[in-house]
Amino acid sequence: MRSSSRLVTLSTDLGSAYAAQMKGVLYRALPPERVVDLTHDLPRHGIEESAFLVRQMLTAFPPGVVHVVVVDPGVGGARAPIAIRTKDGSYLVGPDNGVLSLAAERLGIAQAVRLDPRRVGAAPRVGRTFDGRDLFAPAAARLALGNRLSTLGPKWKPFSWTPPTALVGPARAEGVILHIDRFGNAITNLPATAIPGRARTLSVKVGGRPARRASNVSVYDELRPRQLGILASSFGTLEVAVREGSAASRLGLTVGEKVTLRWTGASPRAVGGK
Repeated sequence: MRSSSRLVTLSTDLGSAYAAQMKGVLYRALPPERVVDLTHDLPRHGIEESAFLVRQMLTAFPPGVVHVVVVDPGVGGARAPIAIRTKDGSYLVGPDNGVLSLAAERLGIAQAVRLDPRRVGAAPRVGRTFDGRDLFAPAAARLALGNRLSTLGPKWKPFSWTPPTALVGPARAEGVILHIDRFGNAITNLPATAIPGRARTLSVKVGGRPARRASNVSVYDELRPRQLGILASSFGTLEVAVREGSAASRLGLTVGEKVTLRWTGASPRAVGGK
């Protein structure tokens, strides 16, 4: 049965040492080649930013995979530990704090349970601060080995978090920063089609800071080194970038800040928050 187990992926903000303990639990039940590290450097305590990234990562996988996601600042508190079966036969395992919500919505929720440690059959807990090792990893192992989701706990309605709505008009667009990547590019919730192709020069205002001039380009190569630009990101939304530099450092950007783009051309229209 071990040889036919499902693939299990791990995505956390825990770093490698804590993640290794989760993998130890999984290796006791599954062949090591069935456990895949996706990332252990998700934004620390960054539930909403991580939800955005997790959706992009997990929906790229084929159906039937068990995905464990741990970004859990409320571990041991009121938030529920859950597992979700999606409509394509995949599973999402983690805290019910919103970090799973965007991936679950994209894949479609077929069934969800609140994990019961007694039903999961986990080893005795050491403290109450590491559900990744003590509850989520054992639950994922059971699902990977073919256990039915209903055996792991009672039915549950997962918490749903929806990203802010972007506003787009003929002369401006208003959104927020959802993610800052390791290059300092600020990924927004503004759709890549928000800016008309004829608008080559833009005004970029973030938070209460003075507006900056930026170029509307298709690729980084169209910018001069250290030049500020706006372009479509690989997420399908607009990003604020500096060629061979960091837009976040130059402009002092943080996740959640409001971004306003203006160009020649009045009342914005709402564009879905997903």
